[in-house]
Amino acid sequence: MGTTKISLYTAEQIEMSSLLKAIAHPARIAILEYLIKVDACICGDIVNELPLAQPTVSQHLKEMKNAGIIKGNVEGTAICYCVDKVVVARIQSYFSAISLKLDRKTDDSCC
Repeated sequence: MGTTKISLYTAEQIEMSSLLKAIAHPARIAILEYLIKVDACICGDIVNELPLAQPTVSQHLKEMKNAGIIKGNVEGTAICYCVDKVVVARIQSYFSAISLKLDRKTDDSCC
């Protein structure tokens, strides 16, 4: 998004856009689900779970980490990843607020 247009949006809209963009790929959804299932993971474990090459998995992890959705800690020669629960809670809260607003609508007609 151009820097001149970014000022037209709220901080929350910009944050949600960045977070959702960072998970808007099937491989990233699979990585997120895997990390939640195992509660922490070494990159090589993720590579074994997904039908993707190691460099591709690393690129997806990098994008997710840059957005703050996951965290990574160096453990020897590997990086152990986990989901940032605070960030996921912000995403959940955002969609809960949308859902609440939709539930409060009295007119169910659309378009």
